[in-house]
Amino acid sequence: MHRRLSSVRSLTGLAALVVASSAFTTPAKPTRPAPSKAAQAARVPAKPVAAPADDAVNIDWRVLAGLDYSNGTSTDTLKKLDGKMVRLPGFVVPLDDFQEEGAEFLLVPYYGACVHTPPPPPNQIVMVEMSGKKSVKLNLFDAVWMSGRLKISSIESPYGTVGYQLEGLKVEPYSSK
Repeated sequence: MHRRLSSVRSLTGLAALVVASSAFTTPAKPTRPAPSKAAQAARVPAKPVAAPADDAVNIDWRVLAGLDYSNGTSTDTLKKLDGKMVRLPGFVVPLDDFQEEGAEFLLVPYYGACVHTPPPPPNQIVMVEMSGKKSVKLNLFDAVWMSGRLKISSIESPYGTVGYQLEGLKVEPYSSK
């Protein structure tokens, strides 16, 4: 009982000390009025904006076949995709023999295209240039998903005429999803 009384006295003394010391502190700065709900809502961070590559439209090589490379005309669907973010499955073809990584390469619809002659038609070859010249691993044997901004543009490559350019933003291993 004596110990319990001693503990209570200690706590009471501590509380009195806190109250007494707070009486001699400097006055607090004047408080500002609470911000309105609109101001509070404005401070709430917005939802994270999805990376452009995450907003890409999935397309396949049948869509790209809509380019008539002999006269430069294309389907309405393909015209709507010009300059847009797309995601396309394919196989990487390095521009230099035995190149294991790089920022520029070709994307083709099937394994071994361009390496053997003749190359696929121009509407089945995409010249990829990674954004910011970011180098990526170039594996010939594995299919990938390539995301980036598509441009209908005929250019010459070491493997023949290419019908498209893609500013590459993201390369990921291929899956059926």
